[in-house]
Amino acid sequence: MKHCIYPGTFDPFTNGHLDVLQRAAKLFDRVTVAIAVDSTKPPLFTPEQRVRLIRANLRGLPHVRVVSFEGLLVEFARRQRAHAIIRGLRALSDFEFEFNMALMNRHLESTVETIFVMPNEAYSYTSSSLVKQIAKLGGDVSNFVPLNVARALRTAFAAAPR
Repeated sequence: MKHCIYPGTFDPFTNGHLDVLQRAAKLFDRVTVAIAVDSTKPPLFTPEQRVRLIRANLRGLPHVRVVSFEGLLVEFARRQRAHAIIRGLRALSDFEFEFNMALMNRHLESTVETIFVMPNEAYSYTSSSLVKQIAKLGGDVSNFVPLNVARALRTAFAAAPR
């Protein structure tokens, strides 16, 4: 069975992330959404909240699981016996960073391939950072994230001082 890892912080999970995940699910027998616990970026949602928010959107994707991890992605991929890492490329500006990351991952673990997937062009300008900024300022993010994520963003920013 071919298995891939779809890593990210997913803070928050967007429709673009969901689109890439659905594409990966068509290509692989098993997909693991791997939520990176990154100490360099303070997240809005805890890893447990992000796992729940993503799991709620997996209808029709029975061979997808969601977990969080710490440490090197390639080490996680090796432990999971994954064959590939899926990365979404929204625009040319993503390419240089992702290309360098893929080369480093290949250097660290040559048996795990990195595959770049382009999301639907409707999501090419969507990023978690922009979505959080819009939500923080009271804007409507329902076109950019699943409904449960939009509700969670409203709740999180309603509770936070502006």
